[in-house]
Amino acid sequence: MITKSTKDILNTLWYLVAFLMIHVLSSLLTFLLFGLMGHESAASTAQTDSKGMQLIIISVLASVATIALFVWRKWTPFHRRYIRSRPWAALVWAIFLALGSILPLQWLYEQTQIALPDHLVQLFTAILGERWGYLALGILAPIAEEMVFRGAILRTLLQVFKGKMSWFAIFISALLFGAVHGNLLQGMHATLIGILLGWMYYRSGSIIPGIVYHWVNNTVAYVMYNLMPEMADGKLIDLFHGDTRTMLMGIFFSLCIFIPALLQLHKRLPNAPQEC
Repeated sequence: MITKSTKDILNTLWYLVAFLMIHVLSSLLTFLLFGLMGHESAASTAQTDSKGMQLIIISVLASVATIALFVWRKWTPFHRRYIRSRPWAALVWAIFLALGSILPLQWLYEQTQIALPDHLVQLFTAILGERWGYLALGILAPIAEEMVFRGAILRTLLQVFKGKMSWFAIFISALLFGAVHGNLLQGMHATLIGILLGWMYYRSGSIIPGIVYHWVNNTVAYVMYNLMPEMADGKLIDLFHGDTRTMLMGIFFSLCIFIPALLQLHKRLPNAPQEC
C-alpha cells in the first residue's frame, strides 16, 4: 500500500515532469510552425532574431499552458486569504529584497569563474532585445514558475518534510528549480534565488511574494539589457567603469537594502498554512 508521503513525493515528480513536457511540446509546436512558415535566412543577425522570437513564443506558450494546467488540475490551489490580509508592506519589502540581491549575487557568481556559453548569451540577448521578450520573461515566466516550484512542488514537499525538516523541502525545491535551467551558471543563480523564494512561500503560505520578487529580478535584467546592451556579456565591474572601489561600495549599498528587507520580511511573513 502506498503511503501518503510516497504519494506526495510521486506527485512532486509528476509536477516536474508535466512542467518539462509542456516545454518540450511547446518547442516542437513552435519549431513546426516556423518550419511551415519557412523562416530561413542567410544573414546571421536575421537567424538570431528568428531564434529569439522562437524562444519567446516557446516561453509564452509553455507559461500559458502551465498556468492553465496547474489551475485546472488544482495542483496549485488558490485562496484569497493572503490578499485579504492586505500584505502591501511585505510585498514592498519583497521588491527591496530583489533589488538588494542583484549585485551581491552577480558578484558571487563571477567569483566561480563559470561563464555562460556564447550561444546562450546570443539567445538571451535576442530575447531581451525583443519587445515581446518582457511578456515572456518578465510577466508570464514568474507566475508559471512560482506556481510550479513553490505552489505545487514545495507545497507538496512541505507536507512530507515538516517542522525542522521544512528547510530540506525548501532546498530540494530550489535544487529542482535550478536544475531545469539547464546550465551550471543559471542553475546556481536559480538555486540560490529558489531558497529565498521557498522561504518566502514557507513563511507566507502564498506564492504572491515570490511572484513579486521573481518579477522584479527578471524586469531588472530586461531593463538593464535595453539600457546597456553592451553589458550582456560583460562583468559587474564594467557597470562601474572598471572602478573596483565603486563596485564594492555598490555591493555594500545593495546589502544595506537586502539585509533590512530580509529582516522585515521575517517579521511580516508569519508562518501560515500553505495556500496561494
